[in-house]
Amino acid sequence: MLRIRFTAEDLARTRFAPRPVPLQELHAALSTAVTRRGGPLFAPWRGRVLRALPAATEPLADLVPAGRAPAFLDVLGDTVDDGFAQLRATGPDIVRSELERVYGTAPAPPWIRGLHAGDETAWRVLHRAHRVAHETVLAPVWPVVQELHREEFTRYALAAAEHGVAAALTALAPGSRLHEGVWEWPGVAPARELDLEGRGLVLLPTFHHPAGPLLQDTPGRPAVLTYPAGPGLPPTATPPDDPAEALAAVLGRTRLDALRLLAEPHTTTSLARALRVSNATASAHAAALRSAGMATTTRTGRSVTHLRTALGALVAGDRTAWSGT
Repeated sequence: MLRIRFTAEDLARTRFAPRPVPLQELHAALSTAVTRRGGPLFAPWRGRVLRALPAATEPLADLVPAGRAPAFLDVLGDTVDDGFAQLRATGPDIVRSELERVYGTAPAPPWIRGLHAGDETAWRVLHRAHRVAHETVLAPVWPVVQELHREEFTRYALAAAEHGVAAALTALAPGSRLHEGVWEWPGVAPARELDLEGRGLVLLPTFHHPAGPLLQDTPGRPAVLTYPAGPGLPPTATPPDDPAEALAAVLGRTRLDALRLLAEPHTTTSLARALRVSNATASAHAAALRSAGMATTTRTGRSVTHLRTALGALVAGDRTAWSGT
């Protein structure tokens, strides 16, 4: 459970980031790329990103041993250079304490130790890694990210204008509630509490991190809540006119064909025959769709039957099945 405590002053100071933040979105994308967040829907994107990352980005992995990132990376800036300037301005005591927190007793690479020593060469290494990673991962899809952000900004603004800030906040996280000045997000692990103490909160949607909110609380900076938004699929640079092609790029052609076939019940054998693949391959595709909530499998005796769910129908473009009409 995530619990954020607001005062009346905090609610008055809560604001929505007017533009996407390149470094925050980049860190969200890289975090998703090196984990299994997003499940099979993100798998093709994840593979492409990891294969495309140049060696110059490897220092970024040094900053997140065991998946823990130092809080001083969380900065707001309209460009990569703006964000890095804010990052570089972080006090050496904060840099040191955060690096000690994420590394613990493990030895840090020499260039990492150079960061809190103020070594300009070390900071140039980090800056170059950020720029190269941004050019590889985000620059091709940045216009898409900007459009998605505008849509999310508009949605929040309308909700706040029509129903108030409290309703707009809880709409960002279905299942959350704002009760007696505390915004509660169930299902967030590890549990965390934050008292804003009059500082307010910056709301920042991300379109590359589908698995829960990220809370940044760095001394001397506004608290920032980065939350998952958008369609639940990684942005693509040039969405084709045919939505099926976009889906094929994400799911893979054979898995999309399987999803379409499962509009009707299929055994593993009949699905394999229709896809012209082995039973084992058909079973693997059905299992991947099932793990993403897009298909169900029912066993009758020695036979299993696969059928797509309402979510699977929506992803496949069959909106009548989703609405039940």
